[in-house]
Amino acid sequence: MADGATFRSGASRRWICALALVSSCVAGAHGETIGCVTTEWKLLGANHKVCVESFGDPLIPGVTCHVSQARTGGISGSLGLAQDPSQFSLACRQTGPISIPAKLPKNAVVFSEDTSILFKETRVIRMWDEANRTLVYLAISRKLIEGAPANSISTVPVMPWVSR
Repeated sequence: MADGATFRSGASRRWICALALVSSCVAGAHGETIGCVTTEWKLLGANHKVCVESFGDPLIPGVTCHVSQARTGGISGSLGLAQDPSQFSLACRQTGPISIPAKLPKNAVVFSEDTSILFKETRVIRMWDEANRTLVYLAISRKLIEGAPANSISTVPVMPWVSR
């Protein structure tokens, strides 16, 4: 009797861990979806598409970035099991007054989104080019074992904000 209870308890813990892992992968988005456009119609499951998301720099108010990413459809895409391709574009702009904190980290992740159920993500890293007073945003695709050279860059020069 105790062995059966232990087995059920261990099995329950494994299911809870698996559900937590899946939910953390699904909940990886940190931007607001602006919209999506179908790029290829699929008979079964979701269509392949490109989606645009908007996000603000969490440490630097006055900067807004937009990232577009390819999304895999089909049955595996509909179930969240597909690996999205490392295809994306990035544009960041000054959308308000910018003030740079005194101790701004040289590099910081400002956006992260999972692009497969396990081990692959799109990241946007902010860098500070102090000599040119420019914020540099770099989008990359990261994979646990084998990364991809796909990347996109956008810069925002820190300038006075003139209200209209």
